[in-house]
Amino acid sequence: MTATEAPSTVIVIDDHPLFRKGVCQLIALSDRLRLVGEASSGEDGLTLAQTADPDLILLDLNMKGMSGIDTLRALRDADLGARIIILTVSDAAEDLVAAIRAGADGYLLKDTEPEDLLARMSEALAGRIVIDDSLTGLLARSLREEAQSAERSLAHLTERERAILQCLATGLSNKLIGRELGIAEGTVKVHIKSLLRKLKFRSRLEAAVWAIEQDTR
Repeated sequence: MTATEAPSTVIVIDDHPLFRKGVCQLIALSDRLRLVGEASSGEDGLTLAQTADPDLILLDLNMKGMSGIDTLRALRDADLGARIIILTVSDAAEDLVAAIRAGADGYLLKDTEPEDLLARMSEALAGRIVIDDSLTGLLARSLREEAQSAERSLAHLTERERAILQCLATGLSNKLIGRELGIAEGTVKVHIKSLLRKLKFRSRLEAAVWAIEQDTR
């Protein structure tokens, strides 16, 4: 980070006080990040996010009251620009897929080493999609099993949509895809919506994982 760059703002939403405090202390150690708030429930987290408008949100999955998935959906419905990473103890395939479909930009486990967590947060802020290394295969298998009952083919896509799909597979954000292909960010959004409809996916990350699978066959 240069002297002219402001640190990225972060909020933490987690109903476990000790873990939440630990993550907040970790963020305070980085000169690239600035904690702007913490919340112990989904309801309070939603209010905080709308007020603070952070660059990044770390969100627990299993919380009392408003669940992490419900909070995630509410955050997306609020049309915030924040990147959202689920930080949880659950390595269950159904939780991972549910989070991705609800709009998560990442899914990490709470036993992630502190330095690795900071690194993955930086990746997310740079527009990358981050998933715990131990779970990428799990996600791919889950989507592959579902895909057996759905007809999906690159032949359904236009040349531009295929190019955007490959960018998604590398984890690029809409802004970075637009820069890569020389088109407006709004145009990227239109193409992504179209390719998701054609491929019968509910999230960009599902499409990205599927695209990677096609390349490795």
